[in-house]
Amino acid sequence: MTKHVVIIGGGVIGLSVAAECVARGHRVTVIEADPVKRGASLGNAGMVVPSHFVPLAAPGMVALGLKWMWNPESPFYIEPRADWGLVTWALRFMASATREHVERSGPLLRDLHLASRARYAQLAAEEDFGLVRKGLLMLCRTGHALEEEAATARQAQALGVPADVLDPAALAALDPTITMAVEGGVHYPQDCHLDPSRFVAALERRLRAAGADLRWSTEVTGWRRSGGRLAAAVTRDGEVAGDEFVLCGGAWSEAVGRGLGLRLPMQAGRGYSVTVADPVQQPALCSILTEARVAVTPMGETLRFGGTMEITARDSPPRPRRVAGILKAVPEYFPAFRGVDLGGLPFWSGLRPCSPDGLPYLGRTRAAGNLVVATAHAMMGLSLAPATGEIVARLVDGEPPGFDLRLLDPDRWA
Repeated sequence: MTKHVVIIGGGVIGLSVAAECVARGHRVTVIEADPVKRGASLGNAGMVVPSHFVPLAAPGMVALGLKWMWNPESPFYIEPRADWGLVTWALRFMASATREHVERSGPLLRDLHLASRARYAQLAAEEDFGLVRKGLLMLCRTGHALEEEAATARQAQALGVPADVLDPAALAALDPTITMAVEGGVHYPQDCHLDPSRFVAALERRLRAAGADLRWSTEVTGWRRSGGRLAAAVTRDGEVAGDEFVLCGGAWSEAVGRGLGLRLPMQAGRGYSVTVADPVQQPALCSILTEARVAVTPMGETLRFGGTMEITARDSPPRPRRVAGILKAVPEYFPAFRGVDLGGLPFWSGLRPCSPDGLPYLGRTRAAGNLVVATAHAMMGLSLAPATGEIVARLVDGEPPGFDLRLLDPDRWA
């Protein structure tokens, strides 16, 4: 039966959900408050990463956060502020950062990433958005970092994710287009990358062609209920009635869902990127500069450097010193680049939605019988978007989701 599906959020998650619902014959309305920024959907590193089966809340992250707390150029930072929500989020984060949590989460994250990768391949056969399937390199400047990455590679192999530990000669042979000053690295051949702006634009074209109603610059301010179900989303431009509702509001999801009694503990994690139009060298593969936590992605003729996880208030202004920290790391791994090649470039910043345990909120909720939540993907939003879209479309149709979603239960903190 055809339904009217109202989707709150027009970022990569919301548009992926909309595309899958439209493909199943449903009428779709997408409501997005800020079509220019869209959270972290447009300027991110564009990586699809089955290798990223470790959630943000993992052993060692608390110690790293304390170590980097007072460094304005560090890759991980929590902005101190008088906010009880931040305090409770941080306590839950610390409680979740265990080996047991990583072991429970790994198989599910692996499967979701692989499902997304397969769907990206199908979509790329229909429209070009720059999908490149050559893998990802984790590059290490020190022997200690290489040992740690080799241990993660063994975990990946145990999960069935291919991973190869390479010395500098093997890295140079794999990608001779870039000069590297590293001790070694790990190659994850199943990972890939794309241009997120092109992908989002492709989804928009697909939706417009199917007659979807895309309502930009429209903010949801409340809800109208009918018994235990939602009847309409309330906006400043009037009500939007629907049969099913999907909350994909990114870092704003907690505030939007509060009026429904939803408890979605969440903090905004700001990321930054700089895109170089004419790089001195252009790698063939995307990579992560391990110690610096910097992502490097070739996108056509341009090269994007991105990074940082800055837990901050949603209305806090960007901090250019974070960008300086990203760019300072690049010549240490790629010596052909110099500071003068990267200075004075404009930067992008966006807010990632981060749950306390580093896992998305995905599934139906007791808050309303016709509401699905799909948010808090943190740094994995682009990578998990197609799989999320397929799961939500199945739930809308009353089908099994295809995955065990208990770890992602939107009501797990209720």
